[in-house]
Amino acid sequence: MSPSHARSSQLRRRTLSASFGIVLVGIMVFAGASAANAESYDPITGTGSTWSQNALDQWRKNVASNYGMTVNYSGTGSSAGRRDYIGGTVDYAVSEIPFQANPEDGSPAEIPPRGYAYMPIVAGGTSFMYNLKIGGQRVSNLRLSGDTVTKIFSGAISKWNDPVIAADNPGLAMPDKTITPVVRSDGSGSTAQFTLWMSKQYPSIWTTGMTSIFPGLAGSKGQSGSSGVAGYVSQDYGEGSITYVEYSYALEAGFPVAKILNAAGYYVEPTSSSVAVALLQAQIAGDLTQILDGVYNNADPRTYALSSYSYMIVPTEVGGVFTVGKGKTLSTFAKYMLCEGQQQAADLGYSPLPMNLVIAGFTQVARIPGTAVPAFDPSSCNNPTFKPGEDPNNNLLAQTAPQPATCDKRGPDQCTTGTGGASATETAISGTGNGGSASGSATGSSSASGASTTAYDEYGNSVSGGTGVAGAVSASPFTLAQDSWGTPQNIMLAAGLFVVLAAVVPPFVAPQMQRLMQKRKR
Repeated sequence: MSPSHARSSQLRRRTLSASFGIVLVGIMVFAGASAANAESYDPITGTGSTWSQNALDQWRKNVASNYGMTVNYSGTGSSAGRRDYIGGTVDYAVSEIPFQANPEDGSPAEIPPRGYAYMPIVAGGTSFMYNLKIGGQRVSNLRLSGDTVTKIFSGAISKWNDPVIAADNPGLAMPDKTITPVVRSDGSGSTAQFTLWMSKQYPSIWTTGMTSIFPGLAGSKGQSGSSGVAGYVSQDYGEGSITYVEYSYALEAGFPVAKILNAAGYYVEPTSSSVAVALLQAQIAGDLTQILDGVYNNADPRTYALSSYSYMIVPTEVGGVFTVGKGKTLSTFAKYMLCEGQQQAADLGYSPLPMNLVIAGFTQVARIPGTAVPAFDPSSCNNPTFKPGEDPNNNLLAQTAPQPATCDKRGPDQCTTGTGGASATETAISGTGNGGSASGSATGSSSASGASTTAYDEYGNSVSGGTGVAGAVSASPFTLAQDSWGTPQNIMLAAGLFVVLAAVVPPFVAPQMQRLMQKRKR
């Protein structure tokens, strides 16, 4: 190798090394600066409801990715969550019902030793997920009236071909098969909400009253947690079974849910929009807990009667494992849930909170010691149920909810369209009734054969003189990006810029270095 060629090769190696050096040093400097400027959050831990766990798990994942925030949560059941809060072993709890002064299991009154507040986090419908086949084909369009549901879970009905069930389903030749009710074996808010509804609506059938622990029922199967009951029903050995569980779990499992008869005479499934409509009649007590009598009897035909809210129990005093430092994390997480997190509620099988409850939630967040959240500003709260400047009593999702299809009305017709996680599966008519088609989704869109032909604007108001549409318009809330731009994205951008510099700079630097070396040689 000639001396000049050796010097040229050495020059290229030095230039390449310098390029990699530029990239490495740049990334390290930028990453260090970003880390120094990044917010730090103390980890927090909570336990409780499995009803709302799917939403919580998604939100925890989001804040971990976007903000580097660690939010731990275990779905141990609402009753266990409340007990853990009282014991001071968690920073927060999640429950569908408040602390109980007289627990039905005879345990001591639930009296926390430190201050607390109830903060609504998400709405949803308690659904009836089932596993049923007719002639070897899975049924996806089952309909049940409220008294039928109550008779199933009180043991008064034990066969799928019972005349009462057949009356609800004129389009199905119901099989001679035993019904297996699958119930929660642990104390749960789901059981409490379900039994409260039965005791309010059908007290002559359900005489136990509200309880978090489902009483013994012959022929039933007990399973722990929402995933437990949903898991049992979704298995092959679960054929003939039915359970009560949050709609989200049926979507996740790919299984149908029963449409439940409402006060207007329509069978409706718990989509995000039908839940939003139902909860327009909810009464909110001073502590933000819910009174659902009006929901159960809501006369709007779009209503899903078993709709309710889930609550996070947040501390208003330092105590137990909770500290002021953790208050910064908890309050920031709470703000995310009330605003950006609600954007994913419908996709997860829930219904987003309306503005009035978001505003009320912010008042609770302000009571958390160490809170890092400013006063509520609707212009910076990306919740899909409202737009800045609107009346806080309006719920955009409810106002634009579709009307049910004619074949969902109680009578000789029965829609063949599937529900829940089996919405794409049609069930052929096998009974004496007539068929019909209805399509919909958890986001509230609808196109129903024979449904109301009234045209609506984006706020749910009927449009006089407008052309008819097949059903009401779909909900069209404004949508913002889920993921914010944070430190990881900045580092990736910086790395890309330095790679570009490393590729562009050497061709300009190398000739200058070569001329310098030639001058030295002379």
